[in-house]
Amino acid sequence: MNLDLDLRVVDACHQAAHAIASEVTEFAEQHTTVSIERATERLLDVGLDTVRQRVIERKALRESYPPAHKPMRYVLTATGDIEQDILHAEAVANAGGDVIAVIRSTAQSLLDYVPEGPMPGGTGGTYATQYNMRAMRQAMDAWSEKNGRYIWVSNFCSGLCMPEIAAIGVLEGLDNMVNDALYGILYRDINMQRTLIDQRFSRMLNGWAGITINTGEDNYLRTDDAISGAHTVTASQFINYHLACQAGVTDEHIGLGHAFEVDPRTENSLLYELAHACLAATLFPQCPTKFMPPTRYMDGNFYATHASDTLFNLVAVLTNQSIQTIGVPSEGMHTPQIHDRVYALQCVDYVQRATVSLSNELELNPEGFVVRRAQSVLRAAYKLLEGIAEGGLFAAIESGVFGDVVRSRDGGKGYDGVLVRSPDYSNAIEVMCNGRTVA
Repeated sequence: MNLDLDLRVVDACHQAAHAIASEVTEFAEQHTTVSIERATERLLDVGLDTVRQRVIERKALRESYPPAHKPMRYVLTATGDIEQDILHAEAVANAGGDVIAVIRSTAQSLLDYVPEGPMPGGTGGTYATQYNMRAMRQAMDAWSEKNGRYIWVSNFCSGLCMPEIAAIGVLEGLDNMVNDALYGILYRDINMQRTLIDQRFSRMLNGWAGITINTGEDNYLRTDDAISGAHTVTASQFINYHLACQAGVTDEHIGLGHAFEVDPRTENSLLYELAHACLAATLFPQCPTKFMPPTRYMDGNFYATHASDTLFNLVAVLTNQSIQTIGVPSEGMHTPQIHDRVYALQCVDYVQRATVSLSNELELNPEGFVVRRAQSVLRAAYKLLEGIAEGGLFAAIESGVFGDVVRSRDGGKGYDGVLVRSPDYSNAIEVMCNGRTVA
C-alpha cells in the first residue's frame, strides 16, 4: 500500500534536511574531528582486530538463520534485574518475538558514566552495563542455536554516555541501539550541543559495526498532539535520516521512529494513523522504520488497550512496517508481565495471518482521506524544514518545535562537557569509522 506523493516536495524536504544536518555535522566536527598520525592509527588497528572479527562474526551469525518476521516483533523487558530479563526474553522468543529490548533503568541517561557489573535493582528497567549486555547476548545466542531462529538484542545508547554505551554494544554483539539525541534534549534536559556531538560519534560506531539505530520521533507525540504535530515527526525523520547518513550509517540500519498515537476518540482516527504510517514507509523505503504502539491514551482498560493494539497491528501489516514494537494489553497499569507479552504476540500472530495478503487487494483512493492527509503532512513538514534550514536546528529546539518542549542551547545537563578542541586533538576511532564499515 503505497502513496503517490508529490516527488518535488519529497526532494525539497531531503534538500532542506540535508542542509540542516550538514550544519550540525559541521558544528560537531569543529569540536571532534581532526586528522590522526599514521603511527597512532596502526596502534589502534592492533587493538581493534578482535573487535572487527567479532563484528564480522555477528553479521555472519545473523545471516545464517532464516529471515525474521516482517515486521520484526520488538518486545520490551523491564524487570530491573538482568536474570529476570533473561527469563522474560526466553519466554518472548518462545512466543514469537524477534527483538529483545532491555529497557534501561529510569534516569540512567543522566549518569555521565557507565555503571559496572550486574547492577541489580534498577527502577523501571535494568542498568545498561557491559555485564548485563553480555549476559543477555549470551542467553539469546544459546536460545538461537537451540531453536534455529536468530534473536536480536537491543539496548539504549542515548543520554550522557551515548558513545560509551555504543562502544559496549559493539563489543558485546548487540544488533540494535536506540540512538537519538532529541529524546535526551527534550525529555531529560541534556544540553543540545553536548548530546548532538555525542550522537554523531555514537552513530559512527554503530554504522561502522552494522548496528541498526532507532530514532525517537515517537516520543514527540506523548507531549504534542498526534494530528497537529504529525508534520514535526516527518520533519525530524528527514533530519535524523541525513544526520545518520553523514555519520556513516547506511539506509538499511537507520530505524526512523513513528507512532500510533492519535486520540482513539477522534473520528477517523484509524485513517489518520494509516496516513501517517504509510507516509513514513513511503518516504524512507530502504530504512527499517520502527512503529510504536499506542500508549498515551491507554488508561488501564485492558480490553480497550487490546482493541487499540489490534488496530495498530493491522496498520503495521497494511503499511509494510519493518520493526514493530509490541503493544501489551496492560499498558497503563503496571510493568508488563510475561503473560501480557505472550497475549500481545498472539494478537500479532492472528492479525498477520489473517491479513498477510490484504495490502495487495487494496488501493488508496487518490482523492481520499488517507492520501490527502499524507500530502498535507508532507507539505507542512517541508515548510517547517525550510524554516529550520534558515534558522538552524538549535533555534528550532529553543522555540519548542519538537514535542512542544523548549530547551536552551547553553542550558541543560552536560553543558560543561562541551569544549572547543585543541589544534592538537586527535581521535583515531573517528578516523577509523569515518566512511568505512565492517558490517
